[in-house]
Amino acid sequence: MEEEKGEKGKAGKNNRPPSIKLPGKGDTHSAANTITCKAAVVYGPGQPLVIQDVLVDPPKKMEVRIRILYTSICHTDLGAWLGTNEAQRAYPRILGHEASGVVESVGEGVTELKAGDHAVPIFNGECGSCDYCKSDKTNLCEKYRVNPLKSVMVNDGKCRFRSKEGGKPIFHFLNTSTFSEYTVLDSACVVKIDPTAPLRQMALLSCCIATGVGAVCNTAKVQPGSTVAVFGLGAVGLAVVEGARSRGASKIIGVDVNPDKLTKGQTMGVTHFVNPKELEKPVHEVIREMTGGGVEYSFECAGNLDVVREAFLSTHDVRLGFDSCSGGARDARNAASPSHGAV
Repeated sequence: MEEEKGEKGKAGKNNRPPSIKLPGKGDTHSAANTITCKAAVVYGPGQPLVIQDVLVDPPKKMEVRIRILYTSICHTDLGAWLGTNEAQRAYPRILGHEASGVVESVGEGVTELKAGDHAVPIFNGECGSCDYCKSDKTNLCEKYRVNPLKSVMVNDGKCRFRSKEGGKPIFHFLNTSTFSEYTVLDSACVVKIDPTAPLRQMALLSCCIATGVGAVCNTAKVQPGSTVAVFGLGAVGLAVVEGARSRGASKIIGVDVNPDKLTKGQTMGVTHFVNPKELEKPVHEVIREMTGGGVEYSFECAGNLDVVREAFLSTHDVRLGFDSCSGGARDARNAASPSHGAV
């Protein structure tokens, strides 16, 4: 489910959102100023989000302040809002991690980004120099990796959000906190994008597309001609389908209880569709019959433990290199693996 915020009109010259004012063209903001803006703040597990004025402090060393123009709601946000994992609760807090926007200002030492750059925030940052970043086996940076327990900035252990009344700290979420008109991130958690790319669509790059395609290409490393099952054809599932198609999978089986997902799935590359509600036997038995023993790669994208079991049982138990990945977890426990899911 996608909820948009910010500019919704068509981009102006050079695809720049029409109300963005860059330095030297009347911009009243700078890296030295505190910004007052609207944000959706959660004050407790399951409590309604409060749209209120907040103070966003200037970016400090190696930090970036971004104006968020588009943001979406992910299952991970919902899990944090509900407080599913008590250890991860921190309130008041600004959630959100899938978004796009424009760099408003940068802190000391930031050289790869500047005010006016189009960018997407990433919850799994990269310093580029630690052993983890240099490894081809993981992308979990030692310093900026996704950490659902983290609620403050790396630099000084403090928040960059404060309440307008009283100046009390408001906690961060997954290195990003995009349910705010402005947010401050570590520069390692920001990626500059092509300014001609539509920001509305680019918001999906920061989570669901990176999760789905990344699970296929980087984690499972799906091979050409292989068979794939995708459980759940939501945003992450469809991204998995696209990844499998691009890798040359010969058979991509989409599994979903919503029959309307058939058309969407076929558009992305699904070759076969299974609706569990229309079956008289377990899904994994049907898939094994369809594939002569099971698929070589299976992806669970619904965040449901029962579905995880079916996904695993759908894989072939003999073919060398079979893999089963979960890339759509409802809570942040699974957000710490290379594919934002459990492998």
